[in-house]
Amino acid sequence: MIEPPPGVGVFEFVVLSTQRAAQLMRGCSPRVSGVHKPTVIAQYEVSAGLVAHAAPAVLESPGTPALPVLPPGDGTS
Repeated sequence: MIEPPPGVGVFEFVVLSTQRAAQLMRGCSPRVSGVHKPTVIAQYEVSAGLVAHAAPAVLESPGTPALPVLPPGDGTS
């Protein structure tokens, strides 16, 4: 089993590997050597820390609710 690098959760590892595998299948050059399927190459790359990922952007300012609050009687009942 290929382990995620320190500080990367399993879910994030899977998402990054999937996105990198899609890039490899579109023709990007692999960053590790070996004869493997694109999905395995992507996992090796992410595990080795060769794939950079950006932190998600904060969509709301501090103190605002994450979801809109609807007033009572909005007609959904």
